[in-house]
Amino acid sequence: MNWHPIGDISDIPLRGSRCVKTPHMNIAIFRTSENEVYAIENRCPHKGGPLSEGIVHGNAVTCPLHNWVISLETGKALGADDGAVCTIPLRNEGGALYIALESLVMAAE
Repeated sequence: MNWHPIGDISDIPLRGSRCVKTPHMNIAIFRTSENEVYAIENRCPHKGGPLSEGIVHGNAVTCPLHNWVISLETGKALGADDGAVCTIPLRNEGGALYIALESLVMAAE
């Protein structure tokens, strides 16, 4: 797999996020209160809201537009809502973060 550096875990506040723009899609990188880090497509499956601007709680994020809750682990909408976003493989090597670029190409096709 081709791993692309995207920064350091310290660049993302606890229960916060940052957005990484790629030629294929915008990726939201989330850091939970437990220091877990996830990468998902930065577009809610409901109406395309920017998930990187949502509220992180546990291993989920709530979309800022219509309160859909998205699992950071699976990318699936939780509760009664139905839909999903792409999850992107992410590596944390001593705080240095990397995403797998090949998965972005496959997800965009």
